Amino acid sequence: MNNEQTHKSGFISIIGRPNVGKSTFLNRVIGQKIAIMSDKPQTTRNKVQGVLTKADAQFIFIDTPGIHKPKHKLGDFMMKVAQNTLKGVDVVLFMVNAEEGFGKGEEFIIEKFQTVNTPIFLVINKIDQIHPDQLLSVIESYKEKYDFKEIVPISALEGNNVETLLEQLKEYMPEGPQYYPADQVTDHPERFIVSELIREKALHLTREEIPHSLAVLIDKMERKDDKDLVHVMATIIVERDSQKGIVIGKQGKMLKEIGQRARLDIENLLGSKVFLELWVKVQKDWRNKMTQLRDFGFREDEY
Repeated sequence: MNNEQTHKSGFISIIGRPNVGKSTFLNRVIGQKIAIMSDKPQTTRNKVQGVLTKADAQFIFIDTPGIHKPKHKLGDFMMKVAQNTLKGVDVVLFMVNAEEGFGKGEEFIIEKFQTVNTPIFLVINKIDQIHPDQLLSVIESYKEKYDFKEIVPISALEGNNVETLLEQLKEYMPEGPQYYPADQVTDHPERFIVSELIREKALHLTREEIPHSLAVLIDKMERKDDKDLVHVMATIIVERDSQKGIVIGKQGKMLKEIGQRARLDIENLLGSKVFLELWVKVQKDWRNKMTQLRDFGFREDEY
């Protein structure tokens, strides 16, 4: 008789409107900073997979772009990625913000669920921001709209109920092997994460002045064998000359600050000293040009 505990592994997609805390949740679960975090919506563009390995299970999380009505080619592309992700996974986590009521954005996403057979959990995030009495009415408003397999209120920021959610997820995951080594937390190449860390800092520091017309291209990433040092050369791409001025700042001050903050995160990620060189380049209207989107890593065939 086999007394060994069965091992489960599952692919879990995290979906929701921009800015509901998907990346915060992913970072809480994986315990490392791998997804870009910003208080601006729509900052996650590619699927970032976070891998959580436990003794009896491996959870592979897919963080999708926030679902929204597309306004340009980049928007169309992100929308396609988000919808395709719903179908190829074992469980979908539909994350909503407890503070915001049910609105058109949520309705738009629930419409997309009608054609999906995957089990869907409703995850109500940011419960630390509301009074417990309010939670019941939030749950009721969603229950009317869709038959969710599970409804789990959490606070990704504080960690409340996150373990409970993982236990419930495990129930829905099939038996399967450990797909990734135990110490691997993401399947994205380091170059991609490095570009996201730089982009995060640039978005954070320029806040209101620069919209999402900002991409980061890694020109070179090279480890110097003779010393514990990685040389990173990257270009920040903007759409207009005025934006270039903002990113560089007076006497290069802003660019220097972006570089210093990004370098610390990159050093943590790579576990070695980093020499980071940044440039800024204008490519007008890059978000509407498919060839340039491909250059910046948004490849349709990968999704």
